[in-house]
Amino acid sequence: MIGRAINAFASTRKSCATLNRMRNGQAERTAKARVVRLGGREVITEGLDLNFWADISHRCMTASWPAFIAGAVFVFLAFNAVFACFYWIGDQPIANVPGGAYIDYFYFSIETLSTAGYGDMHPQTHYGHFIATVELFTGIFSMSLMTGLIFARFSRPQARLLFANNPVISNHEGRLTLMVRLANERQNLIGNATARLWMFRDTVTEEGQPFRRFYELPLLRSESPALALSWTLHHVLDETSPLHGASADELAAGNVSLAVVVSGYDVVAAQTVHARKSYEHPAIRFGHRYADILDTTDDGRIRIDYGRFHDTFEA
Repeated sequence: MIGRAINAFASTRKSCATLNRMRNGQAERTAKARVVRLGGREVITEGLDLNFWADISHRCMTASWPAFIAGAVFVFLAFNAVFACFYWIGDQPIANVPGGAYIDYFYFSIETLSTAGYGDMHPQTHYGHFIATVELFTGIFSMSLMTGLIFARFSRPQARLLFANNPVISNHEGRLTLMVRLANERQNLIGNATARLWMFRDTVTEEGQPFRRFYELPLLRSESPALALSWTLHHVLDETSPLHGASADELAAGNVSLAVVVSGYDVVAAQTVHARKSYEHPAIRFGHRYADILDTTDDGRIRIDYGRFHDTFEA
């Protein structure tokens, strides 16, 4: 009888401990929630054990230039501050340091880490030489790493494509058509350009579960042999289109969004470039057309007015 009671008490304690661990795990996951941007949306992610240093290369590549430079400056100053402390606690490891001030060791650390070596201060003890050796290796390693990151950020192929602010729906060659206009801001040649248009919509499965589906919207012309100026994508809203007969209210009810993906070969960079643009349903303008941006000068040359690129008017 007493044994059964002890076992029951132990089982209860174990269950309580398991419940507490589950609660602590849930609290930890909630605390690690973060907001990421996917396309034009903000998504809250929870439950991932995200380690800052586990994917530091990706963070360095995706950070903005101000954040990247600020991080590099912080790391540089932190390294020098740490090595300056090691010099400072030594017994006069560096020659020509007046008074052994910390700031002088900090300046010497900068000279050593950057391999500048002006020569007015130099190690004079075995301890100083050892710390300087470690710092030199750290400097060479960090300089190589920083050079690779900066080169990778500059050498990434990026397409400077300008997308119209609003997709429009109006008649084109006698048929109701969804249109998206884009242009090559660099005005160089992008060969074998390919475009794909996707629609995302909230639906409910047969089991009553909410589900977000995506559909590819076929284009009248999905390839361009040479994208240099502007290009308008056309999707006919016929009986086979997922947007057939849809109104603005129906798009809002389904939380419809569009995504345009364009890729091609940049002949200047000799690399394949990609560009993406997403639109939410309020951006789609029914019964509108794009303003004409093509004109001809008096001497017969073609003129493109990019100042009217985003303008639309009621058809």
